[in-house]
Amino acid sequence: MTEFTTAAAPVEASYTEKRSEFIAQLFPVSEPEECLRLIDSIKARHHKARHNVWAYRLRSGDVSRYSDDGEPQGTGGIPVLSVLQKAGLTDVCVVVTRYFGGVLLGASGLTRAYSEAAARAVQTAEKLHYCEAYRVRLSAEYGMYGKVSYLLPEYGVIDAGSDFGEQVSLLFDIRTDRFSALSARLTELFGGDPGLEVLETHFAVFPAE
Repeated sequence: MTEFTTAAAPVEASYTEKRSEFIAQLFPVSEPEECLRLIDSIKARHHKARHNVWAYRLRSGDVSRYSDDGEPQGTGGIPVLSVLQKAGLTDVCVVVTRYFGGVLLGASGLTRAYSEAAARAVQTAEKLHYCEAYRVRLSAEYGMYGKVSYLLPEYGVIDAGSDFGEQVSLLFDIRTDRFSALSARLTELFGGDPGLEVLETHFAVFPAE
């Protein structure tokens, strides 16, 4: 996986269907143990609730898990997981707590309610789009600085700092799938090897396209 989208911070949203309240809490996570701790803490906090349905997706190991937590099979966990999949979110965990309102919703009503609560949490969350990137250093004479700084935005680079000494030293992140094209343009601009130095490969946040 060279790119993924996750949530920036925990969020909460709710939905009411025939007096049953569905409270969806979404969390950014990174490992199964973290998900289970969050699920247990929410169950403890909402111990009077009828159900705490949950689902999570993780990049590591391409793991997806869910639980109906006592609801009829397929009416809770799978709908919540489906919302995450359709939104393209990973490294997230959603727990939907249901407080029963006294009116039975039926299988289709439960599926719709759990999906809606989860969708509201997903819509509320700020998204972070990560791409595999190179952290690159480029040193140039001051006479080239204007041309280089004009070119770099075409490739969606993320500025990571500049040093103005005897030469201009630019530090930036660029998506790995755009590095070759940028290198070719810079070689053309410099009339030879521009001396790009790849310092590391990591995941960096880029605007979604």
